[in-house]
Amino acid sequence: MKRKWLLVVVVLTLSFLLCGCKKKEVISKEETKEPSLEERVLARMNEMSLEEKIGQLFVIDYQGETGYPVALDNLLRTVKPGGFILFKSNFSTVEGTKSLVKKIKETGTDPLLIGVDQEGGKVQRMLGLEEEVSLIPSMYDVGKTKNPHLSKEVARVVAEELRVLGINLDFAPVLDIYSNPKNTVIGTRSFGSDVDTVSTMGLSFAEGLQENGVIPVVKHFPGHGDTETDSHFDLPVVTKSKEELLAFELVPFRKAIEEDIEVIMIGHLMVPSIDESTPASLSKALITNVLKEELGFKGLVITDALNMGAITKNYTQEETLRMAINAGVDLLLMPKEPLKMVSKIQEMVEAGEISEERIDDSVRKILTLKYKRLMKSNDLDSSYLNSEEHQAVLKKIPTS
Repeated sequence: MKRKWLLVVVVLTLSFLLCGCKKKEVISKEETKEPSLEERVLARMNEMSLEEKIGQLFVIDYQGETGYPVALDNLLRTVKPGGFILFKSNFSTVEGTKSLVKKIKETGTDPLLIGVDQEGGKVQRMLGLEEEVSLIPSMYDVGKTKNPHLSKEVARVVAEELRVLGINLDFAPVLDIYSNPKNTVIGTRSFGSDVDTVSTMGLSFAEGLQENGVIPVVKHFPGHGDTETDSHFDLPVVTKSKEELLAFELVPFRKAIEEDIEVIMIGHLMVPSIDESTPASLSKALITNVLKEELGFKGLVITDALNMGAITKNYTQEETLRMAINAGVDLLLMPKEPLKMVSKIQEMVEAGEISEERIDDSVRKILTLKYKRLMKSNDLDSSYLNSEEHQAVLKKIPTS
């Protein structure tokens, strides 16, 4: 009888111990569970000063000096921008450019967006390299093939050659519809003169970039195709009604949003039917009311370059930044005197002219994109530049 009781006690004890171990094991697994993307972003934001958050809104440039001058290093480490845009003057040899990009990236606590205008045709910054790279045809010639798969393949070529240099974002494709023959600023940068061609071929190109490790930026919302003024020098006016825009110019952008495009560039365009007094890039009516609320865009909004005549002839830099942020812009491309402007925006927040919640909303989206797309290096070796396989793809496109 004693043996039976002893056996019962032993069994119960072992059961209790085993259950306790399992419970501890479950707790241990829960304690070591990886934080979600949202939790990582929130944790990082809680560590950031207001000045650091404002820096994340800036995509800056540095032109004039080649290489990696001390002044550029100081600028990057002081402003702590969200991104950097390269121009032809920043390109040298392949190894020199890779080294430049690597050093720029190393200055950031968070991953940096490294962008470039590599559209094809007359806009190809990579031609600044001393070595030979693939010559990308105009998107108008790509559009004429009516072959979405080929458009996607051309984008793959572009993406793979950008990745050789460590570039992770392309300010392309252009989704403007080339509907005005007098338009010289867009012209053959567009995929065509009709809605279907631009939508189908443009979104295939965007998909090709995305699938091959480069973030596409579709542009120039709400549509720069039916204008005659070049926004680099002055402010173009789009005279169409809102109904006409929704049925034509906005169609490619709406379809891009339906395909979960992550970044849209706003053009410096006056659209009186929606906002009589303010350019699209600074307009809450266009950015928040139309793009975000009516069309349902949840991604990042970036301005076109803020040193363009359409803006600088009409607004001070301080006015531009205040209006853009309050309109719903997330990324400010090429602001003048970025270090000074970070301080100016900080003063505006402290004075109640811009809410910190508005800044936080943008920073949350910026970090989310970075943590989704940029946490692992995806650089490729230089054998991809102007490769035979790339040339075979590009030869399929008849050039005009």
